[in-house]
Amino acid sequence: MARDALEWQAELGVSDAIGDTPIDRYRMPTEKPQPIVIPVVSSPATMAPVALDPIVIAEKSAEVAQDLDGLKQAIKDFPHCDLRRGARNLVFSDGTVGARVMILGEAPGREEDLQGVPFVGPAGLLLDKMLAAIGLNRAENVYIGTVIPWRPPQNREPKPEEIAMMMPFVRRHVDLAAPEVLICMGNTSCSAVVGKWGVAKLRGQWQEGLGLPVLPMVHPNVLLRQSAGKKQAWQDLLALKLWLSKH
Repeated sequence: MARDALEWQAELGVSDAIGDTPIDRYRMPTEKPQPIVIPVVSSPATMAPVALDPIVIAEKSAEVAQDLDGLKQAIKDFPHCDLRRGARNLVFSDGTVGARVMILGEAPGREEDLQGVPFVGPAGLLLDKMLAAIGLNRAENVYIGTVIPWRPPQNREPKPEEIAMMMPFVRRHVDLAAPEVLICMGNTSCSAVVGKWGVAKLRGQWQEGLGLPVLPMVHPNVLLRQSAGKKQAWQDLLALKLWLSKH
């Protein structure tokens, strides 16, 4: 009977089997299918590299330093200034810690790089004579630092990005040394501290920088080549002497 019924349905043209319960295929589904979420795990190869800001790193390193020895070590450990690769020595400071007068030089030259001390050689001898003329010397009442602690190749001018990344250390250096007055010798020092370029025009005019009175002066190296500027340097020294006598 079942076979007869199947043959009869085939003769009628039935091609699909159906169930006992009718299905309305035009009815909209009541529930939406949930999307399949495939977790994506980033591998080191696909992760975007995080850019490191050397200035931010320098600020954090300088802030941690609690004394001048710690600051010097922080500069030694700072790996982001390429000048260190070609320099022989770190040129950090010289003179008397706690002195009222702090001289801030530019970048080390050949003699400074060899000895690891700022303002040595002919320029250093001239500076010592200039200071002695107004009763100052680095052994008793003058402290000396530099904006750039490593010698640039061929004594070139430091680049703006090199100055910028070292400025957090300079600011901390001045804070820890705690001078009353700052002498900026040379264009690099003046531009870094007071934000102005052209020491020939700035010299002799009191400025303000890093929370201190600043006196720009021509670098002794320039005076060795241009002796006519020594007269103006003497005027600047007298201005410094007058300031110290009144404060």
